[in-house]
Amino acid sequence: MNADFSNELFYNLILTLGAFMLSMSLTPIYTHFAYKYKFWKKQKKSTAQGDKLPVMTKLHAHKFERAFPTMAGVIGVVAVFTVTMICNLDRGQTWLPLAGFIGGSLVGLIDDLINVFGSGKGAAGLRAPVKFALISIVGLVLGWFFVSRLGWTSVHIPFLGDWEIGAVGMLLLFTFAVVATSNAVNISDGLDGLAGGIMMLAYGAYGVIALFQGQWMLAGFCLTVIGWLLSYVWFNVPPARFMMGDVGSFALGAGLGVVAMMTNAFLLLPVIGILLVIEAGSSLLQMFWKAVFKRKLFISAPIHHHLEAKGWGEAKIVMRFWVIAGIFALIGIFIAAAGDIV
Repeated sequence: MNADFSNELFYNLILTLGAFMLSMSLTPIYTHFAYKYKFWKKQKKSTAQGDKLPVMTKLHAHKFERAFPTMAGVIGVVAVFTVTMICNLDRGQTWLPLAGFIGGSLVGLIDDLINVFGSGKGAAGLRAPVKFALISIVGLVLGWFFVSRLGWTSVHIPFLGDWEIGAVGMLLLFTFAVVATSNAVNISDGLDGLAGGIMMLAYGAYGVIALFQGQWMLAGFCLTVIGWLLSYVWFNVPPARFMMGDVGSFALGAGLGVVAMMTNAFLLLPVIGILLVIEAGSSLLQMFWKAVFKRKLFISAPIHHHLEAKGWGEAKIVMRFWVIAGIFALIGIFIAAAGDIV
């Protein structure tokens, strides 16, 4: 191992520890304001289509019997933004994923604020079409920068090489990556520690890919996010102290979508993020099944709620999903190495 590689690894370790320590320090401050101003999460009792959710409402009723703050993702946004701006900002490698992270967080924050402080029928948060439109705007703006300023117009297909799709095609693909990943992470954030653990492994996999591509600062961004998530999972394992909220899940999803594009490993996202695909896919399949066959395919969707309803304990689901996520993160890294992405 040469000296430059060792120095970069050490610097990335410092970024991880810096984000972790800053997040740990900010958590008591957030907790103080969360309890003082009652950032209580309102339980979701109906779908975006207005259908009741009796199974999920019953399964999670115990959580809402106590004060349960949301919007803890603000801690991560502040920590990642601060560490990246001070120690790891680069126009070619970290500006775009940081912008995606912040852009996604703003969409989620609006949704969380409506949920916490709103009243009446609109208190559940932003309507789905509005949320979709806002995150799409974030994806389009960042995609324009990716294409026009960084010059990306081709996507790499493992084992086959680069496929030229042009500026418009790349803009649409970039936007899809941001929108799809943001929503998938948001859907997955339904059990204590579930999304946090899955995202640690996904960012870890892409961090390794970026590291071996020589994109040291992009790898550092991934490890900075992991630093926050280590702190978050510390407080969020069952029983959770708080929820990350949409401000955290949309930040993580948008950031990961950008990182996947920056490493030219978008096609590995369904592998590395296999559980995001399963979680979002189960929700879409449930809606399709109800619309076509007028009955539910799962007891409750996404799939982690179905397993809860089948009698699986929350910790059992979370730990087994972490194991699956870890296995597929390793598979993704292997494909990246064998498929000439790194």
